[in-house]
Amino acid sequence: MATLSNTTFSTKFRPQPPLKAPKHSVDMNRVGCIILGGGQGTRLYPLTATRCKPAIYFGGRYRLIDVPVSNSLNSNCNKIYIITQFLSSSLHRHIFQTYHMDTFSNRFIDILTAEQKHNTKAWYQGTADAVRQNLEYFIETPADYFLILSGDQLYNFDFEDMVRFAMEKDADLVIATLPVDENDAKRMGILKVDSTNKITDFHEKPKDKLLLDQLKTDYSILEKTGIDPSSKRHFLGSMGIYLFKRQALFDLLQEDPREDFGKHLIPTKLEQKGSLYSYMYNGYWEDIGTIESFYKANIALTEPNPAFDCYSESNPIFTSRYNLPGPKISNTQIKNSIICEGSIIEADEVSNSILGPRTVMKKGSIIRDSYLMGNDYYETPIQNHQHFPEDLEIGENCIIKKTIIDKNVHIGHGVQLVNKNNLQDWNGDNICIRDGIIVVMRGANIPDGFIL
Repeated sequence: MATLSNTTFSTKFRPQPPLKAPKHSVDMNRVGCIILGGGQGTRLYPLTATRCKPAIYFGGRYRLIDVPVSNSLNSNCNKIYIITQFLSSSLHRHIFQTYHMDTFSNRFIDILTAEQKHNTKAWYQGTADAVRQNLEYFIETPADYFLILSGDQLYNFDFEDMVRFAMEKDADLVIATLPVDENDAKRMGILKVDSTNKITDFHEKPKDKLLLDQLKTDYSILEKTGIDPSSKRHFLGSMGIYLFKRQALFDLLQEDPREDFGKHLIPTKLEQKGSLYSYMYNGYWEDIGTIESFYKANIALTEPNPAFDCYSESNPIFTSRYNLPGPKISNTQIKNSIICEGSIIEADEVSNSILGPRTVMKKGSIIRDSYLMGNDYYETPIQNHQHFPEDLEIGENCIIKKTIIDKNVHIGHGVQLVNKNNLQDWNGDNICIRDGIIVVMRGANIPDGFIL
């Protein structure tokens, strides 16, 4: 008993570790989200021939816009505005069909289209101009912070933690940043920060070698994100994700009338000695800017453990529901591929590829390293129409490699899409090559025996 008593006594007075400061509680109901979805996407042509960039089909069954919307909803950010402009009808239809908010709550998704107003009749000229032209709606929004996102990026991001960081720093503006190498630094906005993550310098797409050397980030700062000191990712690149304090955003838009956040308003805010901070992120992020980046991001989903996670039950990617049966597959060798609902596959081989909903493939065909977006119908609703092939299918004995096939396409029998001459760029009728990747345009009709 004496021994037990002594043990209890010594434990009672053992020095305790210091208490950690409690984290700021975050009310995401006080955060408004603005998604910029009006981009023309010229570098993604011909995928943007009939739709805006955020409306492009990704991963077989998603649209690019689903990524920022889903990340916002998963972060409990439920006041969402989507600003649209270019070829936006399919994007609007997708949003209306997909996102139905509870009538008995303050959650909403509003679409703000380019429209004539009393004070302006111009199209949106840039990211900042798009927000400025809709300022009257944001002023009426009960929010302390505004999160500004792009409609054409891929990531899995906890915005609630970013808001908590902004509150702890009492920041006017927080920019989400990603460690990148020198090649990526030349195409991004690059920040320099101090030991507290406060932004001390910012340059948009720096090319000069001397300037790049000056913008390198100290290893002691990069180590906070788990970056290996031997890595070549010496720079902090802006992800195009901005978190503004309410009044700081309104004031900046009025003080600087120029068009773009990265090129114009952020440097202005930095010159004002404002409270700007970097929120460092070290997860997956991809800006879908070119055919090559779009192709690689899709094919990467077929890997056993893709960096972009579409399978998380705690952070799902929301999209439209398809009232379709499961895929039907007959005598096909399948390797590392995604086959979506309603597909009917009789091909010999499908490897490292994605087949979207209602993809129909006939026997003897081989598909490798390709993304087929699928079809909106099994049978064309309008017969003998120049924009609608009659049979929406991949014919018999075709060979398709490193190809993107857009929606509602007919590929005849014996077609070979293999880029036999290893071309980087080439233009044909409803088919082209971009960045060494064959792209078949929406609604194309490729005749029997065609070889590219």
